[in-house]
Amino acid sequence: MAEQRRAQRLVVNAPAIIESIGQAELALHPNLARVFRRVDADTATVGQRFPAVVRDLSTNGAFIAGVMMPLLARVAVRFELKAVGAIDAIGWVMWQRTDDCELPTAAGQVQLPKGFGVLFESIPLDARSAIAALVRT
Repeated sequence: MAEQRRAQRLVVNAPAIIESIGQAELALHPNLARVFRRVDADTATVGQRFPAVVRDLSTNGAFIAGVMMPLLARVAVRFELKAVGAIDAIGWVMWQRTDDCELPTAAGQVQLPKGFGVLFESIPLDARSAIAALVRT
């Protein structure tokens, strides 16, 4: 099975705290409100914090194993990388793997854990640059 991701990934097992943060309400002029649409964050878990593990990481996002977050939840992710230090990022849950699964490969079976994919909305530039450098090595 060929790799189909746009960004190279770094395999990590970094403990993390995930907090569902929702998004701010917009105060729009009535003329704009009439024609404006946006994706709204899922609010089912807003304010809740969960322990998790960042399993792999790229400059664009991360795969996180832990309590399943709803699709389109907007989350704050805090984790630490030895070469970088503490990283605080904000992102959106874009996909879920609802249970562990096994995939056959030419080299045998690959175990894929339950978890979810986060697309980063905001991550400090120095952290993004450090992740890019680590992925290249």
